[in-house]
Amino acid sequence: MEVEGRIMEVTKDQNAEIDIIVLWESARLRVTDEFAEPPEVLNIGESVIGTLGNFSASTGKAKSKKTFNVCAIVAAAMINGTVLRYRARLPSSKSKILYIDTEQSPYHCIRMMKRILMLAKLQLDRQPENLEFLALRKYTPEVRISIIENAIYHTEDLGLLIIDGLRDLAYDINSPSEATILISKLMQWTDERQIHIHTVLHQNKGDDNSRGHIGTELNNKAETVLQIAKSEFDKDMSIVSAVFVRTVEFEKFAFRINELSLPELIENYQPNQTSPRKGFDFKDITEQKHRDALEFAFSEEAVQNYSMLIESLQKGYQSIGYSYGKNKATALKVFLINNGMIVREGKRYKFSPDFKC
Repeated sequence: MEVEGRIMEVTKDQNAEIDIIVLWESARLRVTDEFAEPPEVLNIGESVIGTLGNFSASTGKAKSKKTFNVCAIVAAAMINGTVLRYRARLPSSKSKILYIDTEQSPYHCIRMMKRILMLAKLQLDRQPENLEFLALRKYTPEVRISIIENAIYHTEDLGLLIIDGLRDLAYDINSPSEATILISKLMQWTDERQIHIHTVLHQNKGDDNSRGHIGTELNNKAETVLQIAKSEFDKDMSIVSAVFVRTVEFEKFAFRINELSLPELIENYQPNQTSPRKGFDFKDITEQKHRDALEFAFSEEAVQNYSMLIESLQKGYQSIGYSYGKNKATALKVFLINNGMIVREGKRYKFSPDFKC
């Protein structure tokens, strides 16, 4: 029995050695080898965000609207079109999208799926053929990984995989070994299946670094890392920028959530806006700047009702580099009226160009 056991061990070692030799040979590259350039599947303008065979990430602090941003990416991929600033081009043989959510209940996952379909302008009364959605909140990390892996290798025509909650595929976000294994899985899946994976991960509360060893490994290995951050001076605005991108860097853009609970592009966002400092007073804006903003705000209509006034003031002051939420714009309206810059006539308002600060 002891001899038989030793023979089995020797045989096992020999098989392992043979497997490693096969892998060694398959890993060799020669200067005469030729490989096709990986197809681009996600772009922002001229910037390449995602290619087949690679993975990317969205990072941001809690409540920065990361998931809303990812919904826009998926909606663009579903129609091979543009949503917000994301342009998708999935090949016909890679048209299937797999969305993995590890955080939310099935109820909230359904709401998110409907949000994606609304962004893509698709019907809500039937499941799209090119979208599969998995809610994995109730499972352990290793079970989640197993489910995802099986779905990847058994989904025909898979082109894009979203993992909303990468952190939930590990027990310890600060474990170097778990981080290495998990990121290695992403590299294996993307390479063997020639898909693009986009992941979502929180940032640290105290800085802009992605959380834990997983975040460090993700930043080191990802093709692109996007940051979604709340505006410093308008809590309703989320700004998308590039932490790292291999190609030309895209210009920051911003979105807010509209009355339909959908992310909506802020068309006139200026990336280099100046945030009002603490203790900022509207008097700190020069008279000429006020005049420029008000001329812009009232350029289309001489008089406006209240709701139109607030919106126009937001646009006007955004044109000179100040972006205000509704509360700040309401305070601005009071300041302008008190200083005679705009006057009220009944329920309407008009610009008074003869004002003096």
